[in-house]
Amino acid sequence: QVQLVESGGGLVHPGGSLRLSCATSGSIFSFNSMGWYRQAPGKPRELVAHIYNGGSTYYVDSVKGRFTISRDNARNTVYLQMNSLKQEDTAVYYCNARQYGVKVTNYWGQGTQVTVSS
Repeated sequence: QVQLVESGGGLVHPGGSLRLSCATSGSIFSFNSMGWYRQAPGKPRELVAHIYNGGSTYYVDSVKGRFTISRDNARNTVYLQMNSLKQEDTAVYYCNARQYGVKVTNYWGQGTQVTVSS
């Protein structure tokens, strides 16, 4: 059974930084892509960033230039470095792992709270 274990959330002041980590229970190469989503209170879950096995990345416009997604294949871990945090970044952040086959299969972590507040 696939497990994604997140860590690194917390409370930070505006302009501060946090790094989220997501460790997989198996090989990171068993997934076609991994990424981060977030959900703020009263809002739908939204994609923040994705990284594909080939190394290409995608970012939602609101985090471009501030967030960086990366992966450590040896540690089967994906990271989200978040800089210049804003209050609107406050949300529960979820790690996602995706497999493409006959159908798309998504796996989710339990979520980690990120709160940006003065």
